[in-house]
Amino acid sequence: MVSNASDACDKLRYEALTNPSLAQNADEFAISLAVDKKAKTLSVSDNGIGMNHADLLDTLGTIARSGTGAFLEALKSEEKGDMGLIGQFGVGFYSAFMVADRVDVLTRKAGEDESWLWSSDGKGEFSIEPGERAESGTTVTLHMKKDAKEFLEESRIRHIIKTYSEHISFPVRLDTEALNSASAIWTRAPKEITEEQHTEFYHHVSNAFDKPWHVLHNRVEGTVNHTSLLYVPSMAPFDLYEAERKSHVKLYVNRVFISDNTRDLIPAYLRFLRGVVDSQDLSLNVSREMLQSDPKLAKIKTSVTKKVLGELKKKAKKSPEDYAGFWQNFGAVLKEGLVEDPALRDRILEICRFSSTKSGDLTSLSDYVSRCKEGQDAIYYIAGDDAKKIAHSPHLEGFRAKDVEVLLLSDHVDEFWLQHITEFEGKAFKSITRGAADLDKINDGEKTDDTEDEAQTPDLAELIAALKLELGASVKDVRPSKRLTDSPVCLIADEGDMDVNLERMLKRHGQLQDAMPRVLELNPDHRIITKLADRAKASEAASDPLLRDAAHLLLDQARIADGEIPTDPAEFVRRLGSVMDSAL
Repeated sequence: MVSNASDACDKLRYEALTNPSLAQNADEFAISLAVDKKAKTLSVSDNGIGMNHADLLDTLGTIARSGTGAFLEALKSEEKGDMGLIGQFGVGFYSAFMVADRVDVLTRKAGEDESWLWSSDGKGEFSIEPGERAESGTTVTLHMKKDAKEFLEESRIRHIIKTYSEHISFPVRLDTEALNSASAIWTRAPKEITEEQHTEFYHHVSNAFDKPWHVLHNRVEGTVNHTSLLYVPSMAPFDLYEAERKSHVKLYVNRVFISDNTRDLIPAYLRFLRGVVDSQDLSLNVSREMLQSDPKLAKIKTSVTKKVLGELKKKAKKSPEDYAGFWQNFGAVLKEGLVEDPALRDRILEICRFSSTKSGDLTSLSDYVSRCKEGQDAIYYIAGDDAKKIAHSPHLEGFRAKDVEVLLLSDHVDEFWLQHITEFEGKAFKSITRGAADLDKINDGEKTDDTEDEAQTPDLAELIAALKLELGASVKDVRPSKRLTDSPVCLIADEGDMDVNLERMLKRHGQLQDAMPRVLELNPDHRIITKLADRAKASEAASDPLLRDAAHLLLDQARIADGEIPTDPAEFVRRLGSVMDSAL
């Protein structure tokens, strides 16, 4: 009830900016509570926008007839938008019937002379009659049920207002005594605000129950004066990945509430933020669409965004372990900015963190580059859906043997920002699942005799020819591998072809029908490959059924290692059984 009254006062203050005749109460807004224990009533009064006969029918009438569901559907169908919702009685009004046998609403709309009395028991019927009210506003009177007498106790009322309405920007009075601070928390000096007050206000603006992970309170004086009080949640909000990607930062102008999801106030990749932005310099118009096209709003957006990115950079440097928790919750969202915000791409990249093969800790790109081996001219990465799975990919074997660090990228957005950012500090990003693994030029600190290695490398020419003949168009090429040390085979995309993970994502979303054939790489030192190489040199190799089955099994093994399934599971099972039978 108090929140509804606050909205009504906000609405009238907003309307008074463009209609001076409504400004008579603009500096004296207040919400009054009154208790009559003998009559068992609790009243909540305001001197806000009020309602006329049509408003009562449209809002409270709908609630009384059909309940909250029809009320919400009615609002959606009428497409009233945010502006129309301010000052209207929301779903919260319906909760009055949980504690009241009857609810009376005496109201008078600002600028009109007639007053109206709406009354209902919440069971499907209501009445609207002419009433008597001296000024604009609304009084809601709850005739309390027997089991709701606690809400008539002064101590209970004080506790509720202190807990839930402390930062409503209008005084909430009980017998002329103000129960709340009635001041906008963001207008106070940061040092004056306690951690408990921040938590309370965060709960108020976010409708969440966790504590804020970080608080950003900033006042900017310059081209466009504005104050921001923003909170980074400690838990990911449930709507973080909704398609609309709405902002949840409220916009105020001179403490006048404008909107709770103003477009272009906060970039979509910072949509996890909760809080308020208040400006003294934005122009107020009847149309909020005009406000959103104000160039000053774009300056505020840039200023706030830079401040947030700067604070996150400090946090990442001072408390890397704490920052890792933030990154776990919001890293995938923040990386969207690498695609959407080219102007601030470098700043975003600075605060990005990645899993890698080096250790269990997250790493920045700068730290990765500082650990690059002599002769390493690329930032190597492998992308996939599951970080644990790609950490055990056979593609990593040669890099681990050379002690070359590889980034493990498992967020869907990774493939897309890598299309926009091709290098960092002079080193190109290179997928280890695409193109040849040129590891020979990287010095891992150990001396090797290349001549001796080449002498020990078995000749795979006959085996490669046999595999190409049997597999045909299923593979683009078959060749020896320099990246494998333990696994017999792996599949890679050829240089210039689409990366394996990007191709997989596009197929999953129906944007790609047929996959490109990949290159099958063989580990020359693996016992299976050396045995098959010897078998391929035999005179009867061309008609060897085991060699033909082995070709397909090796291809399917490589697919399974990449998290895929064999193209023909029935044939895979038959071939596997046949080879096992021969072995036994």
